[in-house]
Amino acid sequence: MVAGILLVALTLRTTVTVVPPLVSTINHDLPLDPSAVGVLGMLPTAAFAVFGFLTPYVIKWASLERLTIIAMLVAIVGQICRVLVPSTGLFLLFSVIALAGLGAGNVLLPPLVKQYFPDRIGLMTALYVTVLSAGTALPAELAVPVADAAGWQTSLALWAGVNMLAAVPWFVMLISSRRPGPLVPGTTAAGDAVGPAVVGPATAVPKTANTKTIKIRPWRSPLAIGLTLMFGCTSLNTYAMFAWLPSILTDAGLGRSDAGSMLALFAGVGLPMSLLVPLVASRLKNPFPMVLIFLACFIGGYLGLLLSPAAGTWLWVVLAGIGPGTFPLSLLLINHRTRTRTGAGALSGFSQGAGYALACTGPLFFGILHEGTGSWLVPFLFLFATLLLLVGGAFFACKPRYLEDEALLGA
Repeated sequence: MVAGILLVALTLRTTVTVVPPLVSTINHDLPLDPSAVGVLGMLPTAAFAVFGFLTPYVIKWASLERLTIIAMLVAIVGQICRVLVPSTGLFLLFSVIALAGLGAGNVLLPPLVKQYFPDRIGLMTALYVTVLSAGTALPAELAVPVADAAGWQTSLALWAGVNMLAAVPWFVMLISSRRPGPLVPGTTAAGDAVGPAVVGPATAVPKTANTKTIKIRPWRSPLAIGLTLMFGCTSLNTYAMFAWLPSILTDAGLGRSDAGSMLALFAGVGLPMSLLVPLVASRLKNPFPMVLIFLACFIGGYLGLLLSPAAGTWLWVVLAGIGPGTFPLSLLLINHRTRTRTGAGALSGFSQGAGYALACTGPLFFGILHEGTGSWLVPFLFLFATLLLLVGGAFFACKPRYLEDEALLGA
């Protein structure tokens, strides 16, 4: 199921990044005023938050394979229908539908990795986060050339084909699972991965405990709240930089082209981080020292952009781009801090749902603070404050323990 997981990962950001390069082109057929563009910019994190919260409840009633197929089909419907509608309102509505499918996919991937690859969580997380990063960059790169050749409608709808491909392995798995055969290695008949996922010792659930009957309330778990702060503040800082880095640099005297190149560099640094971080962290009992390294990179990059944005720009951007290495680490911890796919689904939904809700505020508050003060100092102070929350949450998330243990012990 490697292909199925990686193809799903490839689809998770295509709907998000294919639109911004084509806004002016789409505007010729559908009026996209500044308010509509602003709504489009907030839709991804808002949809990921809402459907991140909802998906774990559905996991209790349907198999991961069926839910993955449904998520891909919903994304296909949204992506195709939004290029056929005659109004901006309907375009936004079907964009939400497409993002609903992808938001569910965000939550489903960690428990899928846990179910099918319980002994290779670090490797599979590294692979799928790397593919996710590639799927973020590729649509933005191809959007304009495809639109010039075949129209913006084709450029947007093209990515529905990737969703179709991503659904195929899960259709095959669903059909083959109806035949009698051996269980997936490392899983129970219910589909839960068994055995510890944390490297090193942790408080163990008694062997006789039935983890399926444990009522997991992530909002009461220090681990889950910590991971949510870690994930959410990482995404908040990343989206704030995506939205405002070009403006910071042009305000310092760089040309628009150079500022765009620096934004591409910021995004590109994330690709090797996506591959390396899970591989290294999966070997550590407690990866909190890695968080401190990423924190230092965030701080160094931000101080450089604040104090000397026009000199040594590439260095500040690279440092700021290394900081979000806490993103793939957060995704790895979803599986390394749970015992079962049910626990992984609950932790994935809560941390990503609440995390993306928190991330929505990043670009908004950064812009409001800049507009209100006329400088970049106060917006960066806001980001520094969120980094304190990030490192505080990571302290609890990185401790070697399990979500199910906390639920069983009443933590």
